[in-house]
Amino acid sequence: MNVLHDFRHDTAPGVITAHDNDPDWWRGAVIYQIYPRSFQDSNGDGVGDLRGITQRLPHIAGLGVDAIWISPFFRSPMLDFGYDVSDYTDVDPIFGSMADFDAMIAEAHRLGLKVMIDQVISHSSDQHAWFVQSRSSRDNPKADWYVWADAKPDGSPPNNWLSIFGGSAWQWDTGRCQYYLHNFLSSQPDLNFHNNDVQDALLETIRFWLDRGVDGFRLDTINFYFHAESLKDNPALQLEQRNDSIAPAVNPYNFQSHLYDKNQPENIAFLKRFRALLDEYPAATAVGEVGDAEKGLDIVAQYTSGDDLVHMCYAFDFLSPEPITPQKVRQVIEAFESAAPDGWSCWAFSNHDVVRHASRWADQITDRDEFLKMTATLILSLRGSVCLYQGEELGMTEALLSFEDLQDPYGIQFWPTFKGRDGCRTPMVWSHNDVGSGFSSDKSWLPIPPEHHHLSANLQEADADSLLNHYRDSLQFRSRHREFATGDIGFLGDDENVLTFERSLQGTTIFVAINMSETQKSVAAPSDGYLQLESPGAGGWLEGQMLHLHPYGAFFARQQTTAKTGESA
Repeated sequence: MNVLHDFRHDTAPGVITAHDNDPDWWRGAVIYQIYPRSFQDSNGDGVGDLRGITQRLPHIAGLGVDAIWISPFFRSPMLDFGYDVSDYTDVDPIFGSMADFDAMIAEAHRLGLKVMIDQVISHSSDQHAWFVQSRSSRDNPKADWYVWADAKPDGSPPNNWLSIFGGSAWQWDTGRCQYYLHNFLSSQPDLNFHNNDVQDALLETIRFWLDRGVDGFRLDTINFYFHAESLKDNPALQLEQRNDSIAPAVNPYNFQSHLYDKNQPENIAFLKRFRALLDEYPAATAVGEVGDAEKGLDIVAQYTSGDDLVHMCYAFDFLSPEPITPQKVRQVIEAFESAAPDGWSCWAFSNHDVVRHASRWADQITDRDEFLKMTATLILSLRGSVCLYQGEELGMTEALLSFEDLQDPYGIQFWPTFKGRDGCRTPMVWSHNDVGSGFSSDKSWLPIPPEHHHLSANLQEADADSLLNHYRDSLQFRSRHREFATGDIGFLGDDENVLTFERSLQGTTIFVAINMSETQKSVAAPSDGYLQLESPGAGGWLEGQMLHLHPYGAFFARQQTTAKTGESA
């Protein structure tokens, strides 16, 4: 591989390490998301860092996942906590150095973990050198690297597009006497992907990290890259059409149908360029975040179909406030399978942008722990890859913070109706009897709520029946049965409490029944020829033609068949 030399760094790329070159490792992989500010602080400043990640990698490897995804650690003014990048090819000092990154990725590979990093290329920080130059005049070499437009005759913005963070998506610049587009904070100007020079420059930053040894990327807001050059107004959504799975109803962003400010057809050609670059590197992969309440699964299908686009994407269908039910699961999976029979999705129940599912779905649940074991069993049994969010394996709930403790500009803007994203970003609880719960020796950047102390990793390590150990056991169970990673899926029945389906691969079939209710339930037993598999957590038992399931219990049974005759083996 050729290392780029046009980036300014004191240290050259470290030795590239990798634990295998399987180009399909991502298919059915389980990826552990690290929000670095809140994972582990190694230097006592109250903020997590790269050395802290390295220190805690054995915990992640011990879970049995395949890869880590690290949220942004690039140089940034941190107005959106790293999602406002001012240098795509450098580490922000708050997280450490490039040498720390090299050490972290080498240790991850030694432990058998792939490393994926966040790429936020739809927009940059307004402190990025590209934007500083772009805003300096209307005729400089980077004048159209961002989306600029003249005011309307009355001085108002070019159109009605809105920012997810509130207000107009256009910010007036007194130097150019023009507006620039920002789908997020006004300090996060949108890059102009209609300019091929912009695409080239961004792809070079991708190559920089590939040459450094990363195994893949999580692409932030992948469907926001292009805007409609016509700058047409977005039409209004009717009240009954509104969906708050991306932005809460308190946000007027949700009142529009976003036909022109994202989801543009030109994105397909760029994603093909991106994939072609990844294909130069053995086993490099990418997962895209599709932020769209109206047609998320359609976009996921469009972006992952075939072998020349993104490997996989995830939408917000399981990240919305809507309760998780057998009907919801079947509807989402079947919709995707129908839209993209050759595409691939990556499912998540929690991440750094939404209320943790331990609160979103389980606040009113009597036995939260057993419910969370069931949801772990569920997500690890579905067809697709999986993203697990740090602390999910501990059952961390959404922290209830005071206004004075908020850091998230989104939460501050929409307080008190919407409290933002800080509640899902509080630090990991490693030890119940250490200062700072083992996260930091100093005051942490967000407070650790007292109700998290009893969830600490060291307490759960010692409890064989803990949620942490259920995740480990479930991940081991998944790895022993390849049907769960890459097999087909077919749903059975329509019980309102019990989800039943089959996972099939190369002549073998596993029957799955998951009781998603807090009371014992019974459904029809699988047909003859199935042998029950020993699996983690609450289970069930057969009695004649009926299968009885404990509350939140799961039952697995395998039928071995030959590929040619279909007869039981």
